[in-house]
Parts: sequence; structure tokens; C-alpha cells
Amino acid sequence: MKEVSKEVAIASYLQEGEIKGMPYLAGMFAPVDKEITAENLKVEGEIPRDFAGMYVRNSPNPKYRPKRKHNWFDGDGMLHGVHIENGKATYRNRYVRTQALAMEDQAGEALYNSIIEMPDFSLPGKHSASLKDTGNTDLIFHNGNLKALWWLSGDPYSIKLPELETLGADNLKGELKRNMAAHAKVCPLTGDLMFYDFDMRPPYLTYGVVDKNGNLKHYVPIDLPGYRMQHDMAITPNYSILFDLPLYWDTEAMKRGKFMSMFNKDLPSRFGIIPRFGQSHEIRWFEAPTVFIYHMVNAYELNENELVMHACTIDKPILPKGEESDAPTIGFMQLEPKLAKYVFNLKTGKTTTYEILDDVWNEFPIINTQKMGLQNRFSYNCRFAHNSELLFDALIKYDYQQNSSKHYEYGEHRYGSEAAFAPRNNAQSEDDGYLVTFVYDGRNDTSVLEIIDAQNFEKGAVAKIHIPQRVPIGFHACWVNQAEMMAVAQ
Repeated sequence: MKEVSKEVAIASYLQEGEIKGMPYLAGMFAPVDKEITAENLKVEGEIPRDFAGMYVRNSPNPKYRPKRKHNWFDGDGMLHGVHIENGKATYRNRYVRTQALAMEDQAGEALYNSIIEMPDFSLPGKHSASLKDTGNTDLIFHNGNLKALWWLSGDPYSIKLPELETLGADNLKGELKRNMAAHAKVCPLTGDLMFYDFDMRPPYLTYGVVDKNGNLKHYVPIDLPGYRMQHDMAITPNYSILFDLPLYWDTEAMKRGKFMSMFNKDLPSRFGIIPRFGQSHEIRWFEAPTVFIYHMVNAYELNENELVMHACTIDKPILPKGEESDAPTIGFMQLEPKLAKYVFNLKTGKTTTYEILDDVWNEFPIINTQKMGLQNRFSYNCRFAHNSELLFDALIKYDYQQNSSKHYEYGEHRYGSEAAFAPRNNAQSEDDGYLVTFVYDGRNDTSVLEIIDAQNFEKGAVAKIHIPQRVPIGFHACWVNQAEMMAVAQ
């Protein structure tokens, strides 16, 4: 086994100036070198005493120097968490200790190719293409465990709180037949977890339900005309909504040794609505204008015949050759997402509404998770900075009842992460609580955790918790209440 320190593996790579064309290894995206624990953090303002728990955010953080190319999605999962209790805060950051990372630790170097290269089929991997399952994407709390999930569908890794220790892959008591993709959903009414898995081999999509005790209760294949790149799903109390969007890796090109993606504008977007415990043949497909969706906001049953869904839609996820845009890009992906509303009529089988609600580029939407699958009034979305890389310069609070929005801007050279909603103790309304999010300050290369009163959104942070090391810009986050953490500990 080669002895290689992380500082040498990454820091020397950055010093060599080999990051040209790899912007997500530099500056505020650059990986951090150390896993630390820091207590009694410095606070500007005062941490409110009417809530307690832990904010955790996932992020790509490559431990070893990339073999050749690098995409932001490639990095090993790293969790950054702040535990808040009795007006005090403790910070921790830890790797998601995946099986793939263990292999690279044994070798002392990166083994896997970037997702923008042809896979090395000699390596074990996920998604039937020897891809590295990094666990770097999503976080979801279910059955007393925090789960780290990967966007391309892999093992759900259980994480111990507040330590952020990886407990191992959760195979659902031996019943998980394939994988679990990011953005599984937990029903606040029943505790059921709905998930999907997608692959390049048939069945291209599968759908499952796990009960509140971690038992796999339902699992069915979903018929698709071919491989599709999936990224999210939606739920309501009676239904789940699965996506068939025409973005995919060109498997025929892969057979010729070329690794490329396609967005087929000649195909419609389709949304499959299936009863929560429905069989494969019970799914009903609703067509809509052709877009790609990374993240939906929420869905709910307006009445017995109509389902409403809000999502962030992208007309051109891959920029046509010859066209230019000032939108952010990640590798071959272009990001110009706009908030949209869908209405599906179960009686007629038609999509009766597809409407763009806001022209402002925004994504990474979150809600009060107690409203997941139920009619929500508010969401909190990240506003994109006009920049070549993906940066969030503000939070937007959308009010779907009033058809209005408010913006909280972080300030010049300051950029946020996906927020999480933390309810106040004994909350009386949907927005009775706080938004918590990491904010990076490019003027001094530092990070804070901001706590924002959701009901006084535009006034900004009531407290800023100083983090003793830079927190790189990252992906998805969650909030776990102190009562839930204590229940697990007992």
C-alpha cells in the first residue's frame, strides 16, 4: 500500500497549475485537506434558543489527484455539518467512506475515470458502467439514520449523527435488489420512503417503497423506451411521479469508444404517475413540452382529479453546437433553470398546465419537509449568479399563494449553498422557523453558517457562525431536529 497524504495528493496537483479547464478544482470549489471537529464556534449575533439540531451538507471533495479529466460531479462525498444546541455550535467535516474510496485509499491514488470519460470496465462500479459511487450528492433522514445518496444511483450510505461517521452501505436488510438514486422522498404522514433506481440496462427504471422501519415493502420495474438520465421524483399521499426526460448517454456511441450525452428535442417530456404501491402496468404517462429537470420543488393533490407539481426546468441542458450562453456550465451541462408549474389531470390523462412562473435562473429548491407531498405555500430556491461556474448569490422565498417572491442577497463576492428549513420548537405555521446555509466569502476565503428567520426573510441573518476552515461550494443539505437525533442515540 502506498502512503500518500491527502495534502500531497490534492494540494500539489493544484500547485502544479494543471487545473486549466477544470474550474471546479480551484478557488471556492477546491477540496479541503483535513477532517476536523471544532466546538464553541465564534458567532456574530446570537443563535436563537428556540430550535436545535444539525445542518449537514454533502459535497464533492476529491481525495486524490484525478487521473486525467475532472468534472465537479466526480469528487468523493464529504459531509460538512454544524450541530446547534443551547445557543452553541460545533462543526465537523468527514468523508463519506464509500467502498470505492476504500479501494483508492488502499491504492494510494485515484483509480476511476471521470464521468466525462469512457469508464474503465475493469473496475467494480455502479450503473453497469464501472462508475465510481461517491455518495456525494443528496442527504435524507429516514428510520433514524441519515443517508448519503449518489445522483447516478448507488448504495445508500448510513451516517451516524452528530459524528458524521459512515456506518456502511444500507442494503435494506438484504432486500435492496439494485441501487438507490439521489432525491428519494419521505412522506411526513406515514414515514414511507419512496425511491427509484436507473441504469443503462433493462429495466431502465425501477421504483420502490421502504416503510418507516426500514423494510422494503414494494419494488417494481418501470417500462421506458430506453435509458434515461434521471435526477429526481415527486410524491403525494397517494401517488409517486417518475420522470422520462430525453437526456441520456449515447450507448451506441459508447460501443464505438466515444462517451457522449444527447438531449433529444424531438421527444416530449413524460411524467409517470403511479399509485404509491402500484404495479408496473398501473403507471400513467403524461406528456409535456420537452425540458430537463434536475430538481422538483414539491407536488400535491389539488383535488381527486388534479395533481400539481412545481419544478425547475431547463429548455437546453446541452447547448446546441454553435450557440453561446452566459449561463453556468458543469462539463457538458448548461444551466438556465426557471421555476415552472405543472398540472396533471388524472381524469383526462392530460397535462393541462405547463407555465413558467419566473424568468430568474434558480435551482436547488427546498421546502419545510413537513409539507413534502402536501400543498405548500413556500419554497426557498438558490438564485444563480451570472457566472461561468455554478454559484448562488441569493436565496429566493417563493410564496405560491400570493404569487410573489422575495430575495435575500448574500452580498458582493459572497455565495451560498443549498439551505435547509429548521422549524422552531412548537412551530405555528409553515414558515415558522429558520433557514440555515453555508455562505462563502471570496474576499477573505472564509465560510460562515448563516441562520435566517424565514418569516423575516429579507432582513438577513440573525446569526453568523464562523467555520474554522473554508467550506467548498457543494450540493444538497438537510436539517435533522435534535429530538430525532436524541431518539436515535437512545
